[in-house]
Amino acid sequence: GLIFYDTKVTVMNRVLNATVQRTADHAAPEITLDPLEIVGGEIRSSENSYFCQAARQLSCVPSSQLCVKLASGGDPTYAFNIRFTGEEVHGTSGSFRHFLWQVCKELQSSSLSLLLLCPSSAVNKNKGKYILTPSPITYAEEQLLHFFGQLLGIAIRADVPLPLDLLPSFWKTLVGEPLDPDVDLQEADILTYNYVKKFENISDETELEALCAEIASQHLATESPDCPNKPCCKFTYLSLTGEEVELCPRGRHIPVGWENKDVYAAAIRSLRMRELQTPECMTAVRAGLGSIIPLQLLTTLTPLEMELRTCGLPYINLEFLKAHTMYQVGLMETDQHIEFFWSALEMFTQEELCKFIKFACNQERIPFTCPCKDGGPDTAHVPPYPMKIAPPDGAAGT
Repeated sequence: GLIFYDTKVTVMNRVLNATVQRTADHAAPEITLDPLEIVGGEIRSSENSYFCQAARQLSCVPSSQLCVKLASGGDPTYAFNIRFTGEEVHGTSGSFRHFLWQVCKELQSSSLSLLLLCPSSAVNKNKGKYILTPSPITYAEEQLLHFFGQLLGIAIRADVPLPLDLLPSFWKTLVGEPLDPDVDLQEADILTYNYVKKFENISDETELEALCAEIASQHLATESPDCPNKPCCKFTYLSLTGEEVELCPRGRHIPVGWENKDVYAAAIRSLRMRELQTPECMTAVRAGLGSIIPLQLLTTLTPLEMELRTCGLPYINLEFLKAHTMYQVGLMETDQHIEFFWSALEMFTQEELCKFIKFACNQERIPFTCPCKDGGPDTAHVPPYPMKIAPPDGAAGT
């Protein structure tokens, strides 16, 4: 936290350019995607998704082939080229950016099961934020998580922000920061947080009975074996994926009482913290990321900085866009139609602005910083920045 973000990014960019493994004289790997597999936006099976189509084809490409220099100027070098079956696309940038945008949509939909909507979003807290799905993983899922990690690294080298909305706990675990059992639990699953707090704050046995009765009315408890009419909770709880799990050996047969209520609350909290850290899944993601960028770089970044470098800002800053716009032959910022253009954009909602950016350059987000800000418009920068506004091709009409 003592070093400026810009300084860290400068160091990071130098390291990325010093760890290039595929030079310009080597042809880029190429993958072919079939858009008809995902026609109509409904993906019939996850294997047809762009994510899985790409993961399959790139699984036999050595990761060294994907370590390219940072994108800058002209048509940059990307980790791989994409050909869409039956479509003629000029240049490599547009299709590459469209691919990354589509993959993020797939990851945050029901067609792939790698990410899970955080439970808090059900009660309008952190709405639309995702976490890694915590569950024992198969070999195939491990390969997909490894590819997900590679994509994070590929996007960093390509300087294309990924429109992913992941909870801070994901970025904390990625950069190796410990989770906060209070803050992170509340962010991810506020209902469980409140449930645990109720047990921690009980002052006498009558309150405990009342709480168990309240839980029993919500069908979470069973009757106590000692007093058949007295409701009680057992040492079980629902996992994030919805299965009932035992919090300790033979937990289904252990009732929660005054003596062990704190143990019960602590067991639920540690279950959730384990699920949020998902060590097996995170190991696969970090392994993928580490095959594209040196993991040592993550030690200097805070979780928020890592998110900004990978995903950019989730909103479009019009002032930033104006500052990085070039007007081509004969156009001026003071021209009436240019002024109309900016005032029209000022009336857009954030959602509409994202659609405008997507229309203009095939990605929804713009990078958090622009390398061309320091050295004027001619400094090396990543297309599509700065944005260029050109005069119309034909002279007919007003």
